[in-house]
Amino acid sequence: MKRIAIAGVLLLAALAGWAGWHYSATARGTVARVVEYFRGPTLPPGFASGNGRIEATEYDIATKRATRIIKVLVKEGDLVEPGQVVVHMDTADLDADRRTNEAQLAQAREDKRRALAAVVQRASDVQSALAAINQRDSDLRRANAAIANRESEVRRADAAIAQRESELVLAKQDVERAQPLLEPGAINRQEFDQYVSRRATAEAVLTQARAAREAAEAASIEARAQRDAAVAALAQAKAQTQAAEAALESARVDVDFREAAIRAAAARIERVATDIDDSTLKSPVLGRVQVKVAQPGEVLSAGGRVLNLIDLTDVYMTFFLPTAAAGRVALGAEVRLVLDAAPDLVLPAQATFVADVAQFTPKTVETKVEREKLMFRIKAHIPAELLKQHIRMVKTGLPGVAYVRLDPNAKWPDHLAVKLPR
Repeated sequence: MKRIAIAGVLLLAALAGWAGWHYSATARGTVARVVEYFRGPTLPPGFASGNGRIEATEYDIATKRATRIIKVLVKEGDLVEPGQVVVHMDTADLDADRRTNEAQLAQAREDKRRALAAVVQRASDVQSALAAINQRDSDLRRANAAIANRESEVRRADAAIAQRESELVLAKQDVERAQPLLEPGAINRQEFDQYVSRRATAEAVLTQARAAREAAEAASIEARAQRDAAVAALAQAKAQTQAAEAALESARVDVDFREAAIRAAAARIERVATDIDDSTLKSPVLGRVQVKVAQPGEVLSAGGRVLNLIDLTDVYMTFFLPTAAAGRVALGAEVRLVLDAAPDLVLPAQATFVADVAQFTPKTVETKVEREKLMFRIKAHIPAELLKQHIRMVKTGLPGVAYVRLDPNAKWPDHLAVKLPR
């Protein structure tokens, strides 16, 4: 009986243990199903998750200068292509400035043409002045040669006078010696007349030589005057050359000035053309119009916003992970996104940013428990090509969950396999 009693007790204990184990397993399964319902399937090791929201890079389409809006070509929600014109701003004053600057450019070019013609004329004047210098220098050399020739003639005339005076002296002496011999008949009258004739001839020749000397002296004086005139003409030609060279240099400077005026007018036209081009506002990206800030007819100041766009090729989810998980996220790590609005879809993404500053950080971090409170912001970008394929379905502001693979060797669970919209 005792053995039967003991066996019964053991049987009851076994039944009680089995019942307790079965109840505990059922309870754990129920709790796991509840948690999975509210938080999603449990992640295997090597993965982490965080709640986030879809965001995109925003662009403000704003005017560069203070002006009036003429026309807005898009509405809120419209898709726009890169380079698509979305707004026309008023350019009436810029068009007037452009016409004014174009007229100034034409005038500057005409001024340069005249300045170049003046350079050619001044260069010709310089050449003429240099030719005049050569001519005056040649005249001076001829005048110096003439002076030398006239001085030589004067010297020859002086020598001839001296000779003729000597001959006259001899002729007079012959007459004086013949005079006493005439009366006694030592010489006849004919011989005496010959002496007298030679004396007269000598006087006439002397007079002629003196006249020739005076003529040579006059020619010498005239040659000196011609030389002085040649020297003065040469000095004048040199002065004219200097003036012509100065005028040429001034004309060249004027050409440079006109060229600078042309460049300045062209630069003003280019600036106005840039302002006119900038007054046609274009979309910088493939995006969607989010907000229409201003209406046609409104006058905006410089930098005034007209539209707000989001870049539909630069879409990402921002989520947060605790320190232990964020420290293991590598840039480029694979991420899967599940949106609340489409829980059946799993979108691929890539971790492109991990903040180096924690959020919700206490002022002093001393204990491990406090360090575990740190959360780091992470960005996961959706591939641009995927976004372009489904561009009309891309929306921002949608909440969801980001799953990031911390261990590159970990295998994604089946419920996180990529599932794209058809």
